[in-house]
Amino acid sequence: MPDTNSLDDVLPLCRSPRTGAQLQREGGHLVSIADSEDRYPVVEGIPVLINEDESLFSVDQFEQKTETTVPETSRLVQRVARLLPSLNLNVRAEDNFQRFVDELPSPARVLVVGGRTRGEGSDVLYESPSIKIFSTDVAFGPETDLICDAHDLPFQDGAFDGVVAQAVLEHVADPQRCVGEMHRVLAPNGIVHAETPFLQAMHMKPYDFTRFTMVGYRRLFSSFDVVGIGPTCGPGMALAWAYRGFLRSFGRSAATQRALAAIAHLTAFPLKYLDHWLIDRPGARDAASGYYFTGRKRQTPLSDEDVISWFHSL
Repeated sequence: MPDTNSLDDVLPLCRSPRTGAQLQREGGHLVSIADSEDRYPVVEGIPVLINEDESLFSVDQFEQKTETTVPETSRLVQRVARLLPSLNLNVRAEDNFQRFVDELPSPARVLVVGGRTRGEGSDVLYESPSIKIFSTDVAFGPETDLICDAHDLPFQDGAFDGVVAQAVLEHVADPQRCVGEMHRVLAPNGIVHAETPFLQAMHMKPYDFTRFTMVGYRRLFSSFDVVGIGPTCGPGMALAWAYRGFLRSFGRSAATQRALAAIAHLTAFPLKYLDHWLIDRPGARDAASGYYFTGRKRQTPLSDEDVISWFHSL
């Protein structure tokens, strides 16, 4: 069973996402100690700390447990999809998470943003006895400790030694603001690890907003020193996804598009295995399906000139 945290574990770190004030229990809610009208429900033991004034999501969605992200597809479509070979291959995930863990102090508190389930390659993080993980998301899941929007992380400044955001930042409306929040909740010298697609088709519609080049990714994390950066999903996976999108574009109906996508999965999935060979080649930096960034918190952000100089130094 997932080792999720109790409300008693989470509450000391929490703050109001609206005002930053400390929260306390009051019946089935968490209430600001500064304003009794600033209150948030606890649904089946999980706090819902959403600032409705600034979020795409409403508290009511979570109280009613209505779908907040992707419309549910039919069970038949889901079963068929599970039988198809995946086009995805995260070549660097395990190594990247090991590096992240190695950079953490012991013991450490780690915030996983978008962590209702465990991310690919993250077993080393979850299995470390010296790391206490706190998982947030905008959906309930087996690992969810707290519902919140990454634009307003409801935690005190410097609460965590590490923050992970795997396949999250493409799904937020304002990535700069979310990274700023990660920076805020990190302790001095804290470590961030993030992964975001680059050459990959739209997914989790409509909550898919942004893609970054590698230099754009470095700029996004300009308030961090580089521990590691580069492709984590390579050109082979990018080509497979492009081929899938190309075939699907011939379909006029949703059923036809699904059938063409299935053909793409059956015929293009071997392309991803080329990434074991291609991932470290210089050309992969410009044609990757996705990038990772691991960095250490700094106080003064790099200028755009610094970011360009960094790119020229590669």
